[in-house]
Parts: sequence; C-alpha cells; structure tokens
Amino acid sequence: QVQLVESGGGLVQPGGSLRLSCAASGSIASIYALGWYRQAPGNQRELVAQTTLFGSTNYADSVKGRFTISRDNTKNTVYLQMTSLRPEDTAVYYCNADGRTSRPAPFTSWGQGTQVTVSS
Repeated sequence: QVQLVESGGGLVQPGGSLRLSCAASGSIASIYALGWYRQAPGNQRELVAQTTLFGSTNYADSVKGRFTISRDNTKNTVYLQMTSLRPEDTAVYYCNADGRTSRPAPFTSWGQGTQVTVSS
C-alpha cells in the first residue's frame, strides 16, 4: 500500500505564490509518474501538471508559464510551485502517483487533497 501526504495549501491573494508538496511512502519500488490534479466545486477533477520518472513534464494550458512541477526521487516527493495565482485557480489540489510496489504490483494512489484559495 502506498500513501500520499500533501501539504502547502492555503489562502493567498491574487498574484501571490504557493508551493505544494506531496510525499509518497510505503512499499514503493518505483514511481513512474507523479502529478497534481485539482477539483473546483461543481467541476470535474482535472490534470494540472505531471512529471515522469524520465523527467518529462506536461501542464494544463491554463497554468503553463505560472506553475512548475518538480520531483525529488530520493525522497519520493513531488512539488508544485504556483505563481501569479488567479481566483480561478481556487480548488482542492490532489496528488497522484502511478508506479510499482516491491511485491511487485502496479499501484495508483491519491492524496487526501489540500485546499488552495485565491482571494483578496
């Protein structure tokens, strides 16, 4: 079983910055992809950014140039640096990991979510 624990959410003014962190723990052999998703009230969960084991990244068009995803493979941790935040970025942000456990067996895990609110 693989657990993801997120941190770093909060309230920020428009134009401000926040950094989210997500640490994975458990019987992890490898993590192929780490990503951040978000869900605003009344909306479907959407991909914000994702990074793979080989270093490739992809972003939602709405956050390109403002958000940066990075990972520390030694700590099984992924970060999301968010800058120039807008009210429409307000949502619950979820961390996601896809990989293989030490059994080995594939896994997909989700974090519990962290609230990001952008408001003056």
